[in-house]
Amino acid sequence: MKPKPSPHLACYMHSNCLEAGCDEAGRGCLAGPVFAAAVILPPGFECAKLNDSKQLSEKDRNELRNLIENQALCYGVAWCSVREIDEINILQSSIKAMHKALDKLSIRPQHILVDGNRFNPYEDIPHMCIVKGDGKYMSIAAASILAKTYRDEYMKNLHNEFPDYGWAQNKGYPTLSHREAIKKNGITPHHRKSFTLFEKQLKIEF
Repeated sequence: MKPKPSPHLACYMHSNCLEAGCDEAGRGCLAGPVFAAAVILPPGFECAKLNDSKQLSEKDRNELRNLIENQALCYGVAWCSVREIDEINILQSSIKAMHKALDKLSIRPQHILVDGNRFNPYEDIPHMCIVKGDGKYMSIAAASILAKTYRDEYMKNLHNEFPDYGWAQNKGYPTLSHREAIKKNGITPHHRKSFTLFEKQLKIEF
C-alpha cells in the first residue's frame, strides 16, 4: 500500500539533489552508546505517519522502521561507544556517529540535513542544521526513527546482561528508578562516567 501524503513534513529542502537526513538517539542517556542514522529517501516520498520519533508509539516506530528500510534509496546506522563519549564528549560523539552513518550510505548524498544546531562538515558535502528538523523534514524524521529503534533494541539486549537497571524500559535515560539502581548496585561498564550519574545533593545536612 502506498503511504499517504504527509500533511506537515517536507520531503526535500532542495528538490534538485539527493539529500540525506541525519539524526541521533541517546544523547541524554546515562548508559549505552549514542546511535545515529542517515537516510536518503526517494524524491516524492510520501508518508502521513512519519514524524519525529519522540512523537510516535513504539509500535508505530517499528512499523515505520520497516517501511523506511524497504523504501529508502539507502540508509546507514552507526554508533559511538561509551568510551568514545567519555573521551571526546557527547556532542562530538553524536556528530562522529552521524559521520559513521553517512559512511555507510551506498549513494553519496549531494546535501545533508542535520537535526539540531551543531555539526562538523562531512567531506565536501554541503549541510544544513535544522533545530527540531525531525518534525520538519521526512529524511530527518526517518533517521530519527532508525536511530531510536536500533538503540532501543541494543539497550533491551543489554538489559538481559544487567537486569537491575531497567534498561528494557528506560533505555538508559536518567529516570528515578535508574538513578536509584545506580545508587544501590553501582555503575556498569556501560555507564557514561563523564555524566552526572547521581543526583546532586540539594540541601546541606547538619
